[in-house]
Amino acid sequence: MPPFVLTLVVPVFNEAEAIAPFIETVTRVFNGQTTVNIEFVFINDGSTDSTLDRLLASQRGDTRIRIVDLSRNFGKEAALTAGLHVACGDAVVPIDADLQDPPELIPEMIEKWRQGNEVVLARRIDRQSDSWGKRASARWFYRLHNWISQPKLPDNVGDFRLMDRRVVEAIKELGESRRFMKGLFAWVGFRTAYIDYVRPPRETGSTKFNGWKLWNLALEGVTSFSTAPLRIWTYIGFFVALISFVFALFIMIKVLVIGRDVPGYASLMVVISFLGGIQIMGIGIIGEYLGRAYMESKRRPVFLIRQIYEPGQIMALRQKDFSGN
Repeated sequence: MPPFVLTLVVPVFNEAEAIAPFIETVTRVFNGQTTVNIEFVFINDGSTDSTLDRLLASQRGDTRIRIVDLSRNFGKEAALTAGLHVACGDAVVPIDADLQDPPELIPEMIEKWRQGNEVVLARRIDRQSDSWGKRASARWFYRLHNWISQPKLPDNVGDFRLMDRRVVEAIKELGESRRFMKGLFAWVGFRTAYIDYVRPPRETGSTKFNGWKLWNLALEGVTSFSTAPLRIWTYIGFFVALISFVFALFIMIKVLVIGRDVPGYASLMVVISFLGGIQIMGIGIIGEYLGRAYMESKRRPVFLIRQIYEPGQIMALRQKDFSGN
């Protein structure tokens, strides 16, 4: 087989302890393979610990490492986008440094890629390393998203995958600034294969995604790829109006048959509170979409690069060169 370049895109945020074990594991996996030239692209997403120092120390002894230092913390989706813009490989693998995405799967991904597949997804068949709440919320998110959105997301598939250069170039053409990468990966399509695996526990450090961040990511995913939450309020309004009409008929018939009826204060307050809550929920959902349109209309870059550290040198780049536009 002809040799090729494989780029590992690794977003890191306060992952100082994970850098060395990750590089050692990848080196061990590809030790002796002469057809695969590894390129590491680490994206330092505004780390406040010694992550950048550890990366620079590792780079001094390893010419395969490139470091993209963002100007601040933009979030994993933006950091991943930055890595895809910088990656030069014939195939690209986004992967986390915590080793929950096992590098040992990458050779099998390469084999499926060589067979003609342009995307190879790593699908988790066992998530016992995650908490019960995280597993349950992920299951319900995938069900809801795939029920109301297109394209559908493959169940239990994260960012860990292998992508052909054509796929990466297609993703780089997508211009939205509020990005839900799992949805964008699914949207571009291409010929896809799967590899099933059991996700191991995290080797070092702790997750940076708390419940609130996961909730916001879920909202981002739903509002990025579906207008169903907007459309449903037409049906809710019709249903509430129908109930009101039926209730009005009931009161009218009751007054004609029994006599004058004076509604109670409690029932009146319940109806007013119910309708008020429905209206506020509707306004809130409209606000979510309006906020997305407002942010997109600014056309701000997805990320800003402070500096790129090339092996053996420091290369300062103008922000616009890799601003994500």
